[in-house]
Amino acid sequence: MTKLKLGPLADDKPVKITIELPASLHRDLIAYAEALGRANGQNIADPLKLVVPMLQRFIATDRGFAKARAQPRGHSGTTERSG
Repeated sequence: MTKLKLGPLADDKPVKITIELPASLHRDLIAYAEALGRANGQNIADPLKLVVPMLQRFIATDRGFAKARAQPRGHSGTTERSG
């Protein structure tokens, strides 16, 4: 069976968002919802419910973001040169 990055969706209070997606991404989101539903035995009626967990997963696994978040505010990681 295919190992997907998302697991079962939490039964959470719905959150309304407004977002425009390219048609190809919307089709991919529908296909992902179908695959996730098959893998977890869930019926995902609204593929847009995947957006939040996907964003959470993306942010949680982005090493560059974690590194940037750990830096003190105001520190850009570059050295200033006077001259």
